[in-house]
Amino acid sequence: MLPDFDRHLQTYAEILLKIGLNLRAGQRLLITAVRTDGVPIEAAPLVREVVRQAYQMGSPFVEVIWGDEAVRLARFRYAPADSFAYYSSWHSEALREHTNRGDAVLNVTADNPTLLEGIDPHRLATARRAVLEHMAPYFQNVTRNVMNWLVAAAAVTGWAEKVFPDLRGEAAVDRLWDAIFQACRVYEPEPLAAWQRHIAGLKARGAYLNARRYDALRFRGPGTDLTVGLAEGHMWQGAQNTAANGVTYTANIPTEEVFTAPHARRVEGVVRATMPLNFGGVLIADFSLEFEGGRVVALRAGQNEDALRRLVETDEGAARLGEVALVPHSSPIARSGLLFYNTLFDENAASHIALGRAYRDCIAGGEKMSDEAFAAAGGNDSLEHVDFMIGSGEMDVDGLRNGVSEPVMRGGEWAFVV
Repeated sequence: MLPDFDRHLQTYAEILLKIGLNLRAGQRLLITAVRTDGVPIEAAPLVREVVRQAYQMGSPFVEVIWGDEAVRLARFRYAPADSFAYYSSWHSEALREHTNRGDAVLNVTADNPTLLEGIDPHRLATARRAVLEHMAPYFQNVTRNVMNWLVAAAAVTGWAEKVFPDLRGEAAVDRLWDAIFQACRVYEPEPLAAWQRHIAGLKARGAYLNARRYDALRFRGPGTDLTVGLAEGHMWQGAQNTAANGVTYTANIPTEEVFTAPHARRVEGVVRATMPLNFGGVLIADFSLEFEGGRVVALRAGQNEDALRRLVETDEGAARLGEVALVPHSSPIARSGLLFYNTLFDENAASHIALGRAYRDCIAGGEKMSDEAFAAAGGNDSLEHVDFMIGSGEMDVDGLRNGVSEPVMRGGEWAFVV
């Protein structure tokens, strides 16, 4: 076990509750893994510490929905072929009820990125669609910024052994916990103060970009020449937001990005992913997409191209963009040199874009807009929201406004000072 592991785990849980969720006394807390069956049992040490601290902070009721990778894998291997549209709605109903009240949700990500390799793609696609359809009310609450929510990670064996293939078992898990603690500023002398300084820096970047009022961004790098139009009234967000329930929170720990809403019908060009994408237990690697009129019109992948094609065919919005995010190549996660095979971490090592649903608060007044008004402003809607990484130390980004171009990033680093 890592030296002082228990103490560092306590600090990590404190960061999640005080910086991430900013849990308020009187708020209920639900801990789960939204897109799978629940939090892996192996993540119990973190979950138990979060529960303990949440009660000490004044939460009246903390609930946990547990899952198990072996149980999940057994279903995909052995269940009847016509059973993958089945879904027990109690999970989605719990989230819907919880978020409608404005209570807090902690989504623990700890997926083995290759758990479902070799499984019939039709089974995977059918089961994923069932989850997304049932979870749609919850995701709408997320995109409308109804409550304080957080995505964070726990180290588990299957994931750890993928990140550190030369290690096995506890040795791999220890290395992954160490990497998580590094990325989440757990080792800082005053972690909460370090987070507040970091948040202030990201908010300053967002304020600069909001003041520039670009019409579009152009990305240029190896295999990429992509122009991403920005939605009308787009707002750059970063690190912190205030939900409709009045709580100011940070939705991802770690976070290194500033992000906004693309215009769903104004994306042109080709883009190459710079990292593999863990898509529901299947790795999509060495892939590129071509856009015309905002829509994916061609794609290729060196690994699991069929999974990528199924993603963009989920619904009309899944073939369009819902997020564009800028991350410097010098972010702590990029400097670690690790490929995490986990979007929460890898998206904070590189600039990225997302296929699917846009966040309503990335368009001024978007939380209160009708679906028609949101779409008219360029906002995208979909069952999906899947980020993939396009940034690198060779990526240049320019902001375009009224036919004038100015540098935003050069060689993957900020080209302006705040």
